[in-house]
Amino acid sequence: MASNNKGMTITAIGSIPLIMVLGNSMIIPVLPAMKSALKLSQMQVSLTITVFSVSAAILIPFVGYLSDRFTRKMVIIPSLFLYGIGGILAGVAAAFFSNAYLWILIGRAFQGMGAAGTAPIAMALTGDLFKGGEQSRVLGIFEASNGLGKVVSPILGSLFGLIVWYSVFFAFPGICLISILLVWFFVKEKAKFQSPPPLRKYAKGLFSVFKFEGRWLFTVYLAGGTCLFTLFGILFFLSDILEEKYKIDGVLKGVILAIPLFVMVTNSYLTGNKIGKNFEKMKLLMIIGFLLMTVSYGLLVFFEKLVPFLLVLALSSVGAGMVMPCVNSLITGAVGKERRGFVSSLYGSIRFLSVAIGPPIFSRLMDWSRSGMFLSIAILSLIVGILIWLLIKVKGMDGKEDKGTVFLYKYL
Repeated sequence: MASNNKGMTITAIGSIPLIMVLGNSMIIPVLPAMKSALKLSQMQVSLTITVFSVSAAILIPFVGYLSDRFTRKMVIIPSLFLYGIGGILAGVAAAFFSNAYLWILIGRAFQGMGAAGTAPIAMALTGDLFKGGEQSRVLGIFEASNGLGKVVSPILGSLFGLIVWYSVFFAFPGICLISILLVWFFVKEKAKFQSPPPLRKYAKGLFSVFKFEGRWLFTVYLAGGTCLFTLFGILFFLSDILEEKYKIDGVLKGVILAIPLFVMVTNSYLTGNKIGKNFEKMKLLMIIGFLLMTVSYGLLVFFEKLVPFLLVLALSSVGAGMVMPCVNSLITGAVGKERRGFVSSLYGSIRFLSVAIGPPIFSRLMDWSRSGMFLSIAILSLIVGILIWLLIKVKGMDGKEDKGTVFLYKYL
């Protein structure tokens, strides 16, 4: 692959998670205006987020199955079209329909279904096209792109909201079109065009994967899910106190919320460039990452002034930035190419659900106790770090495999 084409291929792959993450984060700034314009309750407004995430989480494993039997592009491109069509439907409904809310939910469900075939399949595609240290570097870019979307989406949503609140829905098809063109022209993969095997046979193969590798694979899933659960839960908490306690809103609020995400994005990129295919290093970085998260969340109990709070919180983002690229690399190397789409898609479902459950659980914790909230997630981070230490085993440098060790290299 020529260097120019390779660079464009990486750009095309990087555009996919960027689009997926815009789906929820970009409409958050316009939800108050939507609530007022359509005379909705807080629960009705929250469903515009929930229906997107739940639709995606349910459909992701099935889309992963299709991508394993056909090509990744045959799944990604139609998914991006569906994502864009859902945005158009929601925007048109908001502008012209009398029963706009129902059609907005339907449009958001279409967007969630489209999102199911985006970032999770792009992760599998990265595993197909790149090998060794280059694969880890591209996965670092993948995670950085995902994080970049989280950073810029509240700002973009606020800017579109200055036009009219529903204009944000019309932004989605334009952004999707750019990604569609990039994927169409610059992602080259071998066509499969195979008839899907009987679902029972496929499921049997997947069962064997999880039977022999499930101990460490589910630990890796737990690690990625915990990072996103705690990160977005903390952002939910921070969003609340910025307005209630510090009286900060608007674009300045969006910029402050972007700080921990920016730290995570930067460290994800740096980590992805450095880890290569050194599984011992990945395990060590994941343990260190969760230790940093544990320390950060534990210390947040003692900090209430905004600047010190953000500085200590940034430490947890550094830890999450260490963990996420390692999780991506381990998952894409977990199984052979023929089942990589399903395994990475299942992780995609976990990511969606982890983000979805963060705010409501943190809302309960906030009502219970501020100190209890931080100590709870500190303990959770510590437990996950210990599980990584105990359950993720990699081949030693002496070439011998300990009893019960997962021999990761044979899958690469």
